Amino acid sequence: MATPFLGEIREAAFGFAPPGWLPCDGRLLSISENDTLYALLGTTYGGDGINTFGIPDLRGRVAVHQGKLNGNSSTYVIGQMAGTEQVTILPSQMAAHTHAVNVSTEVATLKAPTSNATWAQVTQDGSTILDGYSAPPGNASLAPATISSTGGSQPFPILQPYLTVNYMIAVAGVFPSQG
Repeated sequence: MATPFLGEIREAAFGFAPPGWLPCDGRLLSISENDTLYALLGTTYGGDGINTFGIPDLRGRVAVHQGKLNGNSSTYVIGQMAGTEQVTILPSQMAAHTHAVNVSTEVATLKAPTSNATWAQVTQDGSTILDGYSAPPGNASLAPATISSTGGSQPFPILQPYLTVNYMIAVAGVFPSQG
């Protein structure tokens, strides 16, 4: 492996950091013991800037390049963290909507719905349901009703498909020059 730049991040399929590398786990390092790496990172990823500084924490994160995204007004700044693994949508956040249901007071004549079919009274032969739908016409006015089941405000995951690998940062290497 070629000598890395100090602060370079690589990913590997193995689960450890070789000598000269540390896992990108957000740990704090001593400035006095890692002054050249601190000169590159500062407190971008944490630390007090007096005794300690942090390295990037890529556990459960996707790396995004810095700068402005095409067609988007957002600017991504180095060290910025955002996002969540799950969300909860509350009923107050959902758009109000209704559903029309066609029903009939007639006895059903169809076992499967067709276009414009309506729900109808079901007949039974023993325990077997014979019919469940009726061809139009036969609509009857019913009292309006509201069904209030809205998902129960339970959190659900929004993770993109992923493959776990080992991100690590070079704590020994060549100091990169700008330009």
